[in-house]
Amino acid sequence: MSAPNKSYDPVEVEALKPAEVERMRDEALAAIAAASTLDELQQVKVAHAGDRSPLALANREIGALPPHAKADAGKRVGQARGAVNKALAARREALEAERDARVLVDEAVDVTLPTDRYPRGARHPLTSLADRIADVFTAMGYSVAEGPEVEAEWLNFDALNMGPDHPARTMQDTFFLKDTDSVVLRTHTSPVQIRSMLATSEPPVYVVCPGRVFRTDELDATHSPVFNQVELLAVDEGLTMADLKGTLDHMVRALFGEGLATRLRPSYFPFTEPSAEMDMVCFACRGESVGNPDRPCRTCSSEGWIELGGCGMVNPRVLRAAGVDPERYSGFAFGFGIDRMLMFRHNVEDMRDIFEGDVRFTLPFGMEI
Repeated sequence: MSAPNKSYDPVEVEALKPAEVERMRDEALAAIAAASTLDELQQVKVAHAGDRSPLALANREIGALPPHAKADAGKRVGQARGAVNKALAARREALEAERDARVLVDEAVDVTLPTDRYPRGARHPLTSLADRIADVFTAMGYSVAEGPEVEAEWLNFDALNMGPDHPARTMQDTFFLKDTDSVVLRTHTSPVQIRSMLATSEPPVYVVCPGRVFRTDELDATHSPVFNQVELLAVDEGLTMADLKGTLDHMVRALFGEGLATRLRPSYFPFTEPSAEMDMVCFACRGESVGNPDRPCRTCSSEGWIELGGCGMVNPRVLRAAGVDPERYSGFAFGFGIDRMLMFRHNVEDMRDIFEGDVRFTLPFGMEI
């Protein structure tokens, strides 16, 4: 029996010839060197080092060679693939270094520049409206007066002609401080009027008093245990209801525009005599919605009038309690809720929106200059 013929090669594989392996290697190295971005390099890697690349397909053909030829072909292809992988790693490192250097330049941050990352805020509409109301009266010569929110019961009730049996003094309407029987959270801003008269040695007194007040109301769409009022007090010689009416007319024109009539309806308040409820013609429909089903008005509920608040001539008992001679001086006062005015000025349907602190409610009002 003769030995096997090791010199005879029964298979001729073109892809494994030395010249062809060198060509595939050089083609891959050229493509790697030409890649200018990491994305392009990834495409080159798939084309020349992936599972379907020419060198990978050539490596699969080694199994077709006779045993004595496999080692030489495997070494040749392995060296070519190793050179390609080494070139890929080197090129990736170089491109990543270029990218990082470019990012440092393109995305550099000048920390000395002023920042604008904090959103621009806006004043709360209640604050803006309260200041606007105060501006109307300061332009007429009034002063803005403020007082504490925790008030003596005498200033909150007794000095305002509310006797010990007055319903407003019960726990159903008033917050009394714990362990005290003479200190309350003020139920109106009228105590500021008393404080203003007590602080003045001699009238005249012309003050406007905006502030926060507290009552035991349930929180719903139209009521709140905490709300805002503004009150006005004028004490001087010879003041009459005509002066009060003229002041109210000027306020309405300044806040809502010209051509709006006002009216006074008889009412009762313990701290004024005579007393009245003050109404103004609806600024939205100008009264044209009354009896007109084709033009309903949400602002005034098609009644034609909007109630602003109470007013009247200061009761002589209140003047006397504040140390003012009612035989020589007279005065007038009125007050209304700022929250309610904000609601019908801007069609706010739910009072809770005013107090919840949601910037989506505050920001649309912006800032009034």
